[in-house]
Amino acid sequence: MDKIQPDDADETRSLLDVLGPGLVTGAADDDPSGIGTYSQVGAQFGYGMAWTMLFGFPLLASIQAICARIGATTGRGIAHNLRRHYPPALLRGMVMLLLIANVINLGADLGAMGAALGLLVPGPVLAFTVAFGVISILAEVLISYTRYARILKWTTLSLFSY
Repeated sequence: MDKIQPDDADETRSLLDVLGPGLVTGAADDDPSGIGTYSQVGAQFGYGMAWTMLFGFPLLASIQAICARIGATTGRGIAHNLRRHYPPALLRGMVMLLLIANVINLGADLGAMGAALGLLVPGPVLAFTVAFGVISILAEVLISYTRYARILKWTTLSLFSY
């Protein structure tokens, strides 16, 4: 049998090119609102809330595994499978709940970023929060996907510093 040789293009790919969207997706849980929440809870309770991991982690892991298996088996996402097997009202309700959760999480992220900048630079936290929102929207609209993905990869790698 012939040994498969990688293309020349594969040999010259940088580490940043090899790391795909999974890196950014995996780091998405380390969002500013999560870091702010964990910092506040840690400062207030210390290790006193660590016992919740005994119950929380198995639930989290099992839900992730179920979602992954549904996706791997059907080749479709959760929303598509809901659409195929349940009434449209259920799908709309689930999508609406997801939309509300994402909007609240996005607001919390922007607020945490504004508050963090307010600790470093004197000024109004609300203005910093709005500025982060505007910058984020402009970046997504005006920067190409390829370049934006590269920027997100670098910012994701910066999470290893903490």
